[in-house]
Amino acid sequence: MTLTAFTSRLGRGQGRIRPANAAPASGDYLFVLGEDEPGRLFELAPGDFAELTQATDLTGVALLRAQLRFRVPASLPAGLTWEASLTINGVKYARAKGRPGRERLLTDLAANVSKLSGVHTVGARLELIAP
Repeated sequence: MTLTAFTSRLGRGQGRIRPANAAPASGDYLFVLGEDEPGRLFELAPGDFAELTQATDLTGVALLRAQLRFRVPASLPAGLTWEASLTINGVKYARAKGRPGRERLLTDLAANVSKLSGVHTVGARLELIAP
């Protein structure tokens, strides 16, 4: 396997980890895209993303909601931003952008799934985009 910014230290400083350099808002773990250790930098390009997915039965469900907090690095190059989104089968149904150097609390990121039924792949995605 080729090591990339997304696979070089999974479980230690990126991915689903117990953070050493940030306190989790609740619970014992955070999902880190990039690196928890200060000074470790990676070159990412627009379109790079990390996503957690799960097969979910959406029969009878009207809204899919997420509550999350995300922090955007201050050193983000001009013209780029981070976007958090809810995906269903790889398609973005709800999204929110973050600003460089800021932390954002999304208390109700919601996607209308009332027209869907059966099992679908539901995900939470963090992506670097060029707005």
